[in-house]
Amino acid sequence: MLDFIYYPVSFILWCWHKVFGFVFGESTAVAWILGIIFLTFTVRGIMFKPFVNQVRSMKKMQDFAPEMKKIQKKYANDRQRQAAEMQKLQKEHGVNPLGSCLPMLLQIPVFIGLNHVLRAFTMPPPGGGDKTENYFFNQHDVHSYVSAKLFGVNLGEAVYNGVGVVSGGATNVGFHWGVLPVALPLMIVASIATHLTARHSVARQNAASATPQTAIMNKLTMYIFPLGVLVFGALFPLGLLFYWLANNGWTLMQQRLVYTKIDKEEAARKAEAAEKRASLGPKPGQKPTAPKVGQKPVQQKKNQPAQTGGQKKVTKAGSAHGFAQTTPATASGDGDKAPADTNGQNGSKDNGTGVPGLLKDSTRKSGRKRR
Repeated sequence: MLDFIYYPVSFILWCWHKVFGFVFGESTAVAWILGIIFLTFTVRGIMFKPFVNQVRSMKKMQDFAPEMKKIQKKYANDRQRQAAEMQKLQKEHGVNPLGSCLPMLLQIPVFIGLNHVLRAFTMPPPGGGDKTENYFFNQHDVHSYVSAKLFGVNLGEAVYNGVGVVSGGATNVGFHWGVLPVALPLMIVASIATHLTARHSVARQNAASATPQTAIMNKLTMYIFPLGVLVFGALFPLGLLFYWLANNGWTLMQQRLVYTKIDKEEAARKAEAAEKRASLGPKPGQKPTAPKVGQKPVQQKKNQPAQTGGQKKVTKAGSAHGFAQTTPATASGDGDKAPADTNGQNGSKDNGTGVPGLLKDSTRKSGRKRR
């Protein structure tokens, strides 16, 4: 029923077994163990890009976690509106919640497929007789796997066989205490590796975005899951325990590389933003210039329009302040002459005083007498 999983997994394992079998011999346990380990590395290498996207998505979700808390508090009594607002917020920040679960979801079929393929090496065919093939492996490969033993224990054996979901219908049901001395160290190391992987991931979380649910999940991943590996590892064949070890080792290395790269990118962005703010602000030691108290802002003078040949400014006679008014020029060819004013005074440029628009002193005095 799950042949679409079993065939690809068996093909990758077949390829790596041929590579290491050429070096160490096809019937050796080393060739099969290295084949299982590099099968794990191949699958994790394919999922490297989704893992990076997962880390970036989790980082973004931690950054806008306070906004999510506000939405949860605001729409606590309206679950439908709360979900809609959460989706809107995630869309604005470019976060896909399913993206953070993709690497884990992809590993589950590989785990199931490898467990079944390793178990199937020792399962008799439905009609009885010798095992002649196992998906991509032929009869020679099946015999090679059955003959490969680690400290006298076959890679397909487990401490306990009998759980159908794990054993896949194995015939040798029951406890096999001879497997325990080899499997127990692997189970302990796999449990420790699971704890270290979860601990390293939890240490990256933002404390401001922590919730009671997050605290519960952190405890589960750091303590309960490793304990489950230690207990239920007795149900897994030795080859699957090597897969678990290789998977956790890859995860630790990958986390360190990706987290270091993301930290450097974030530090570079912060340094660039600080440099930009420093360039816009005053230089060190320079006091900002502020306008004095009561000082009016200086207004720039507008450009005065150019005087045409038909108009010019003349000064009105008798004005104490010399206000200017515009009068049309004479129609004669002399554009510098102005018509005489109503008092019969000459409207020339200087009016005999040398100052345009001002009357002689004698004229002023006589004007005062007449008043």
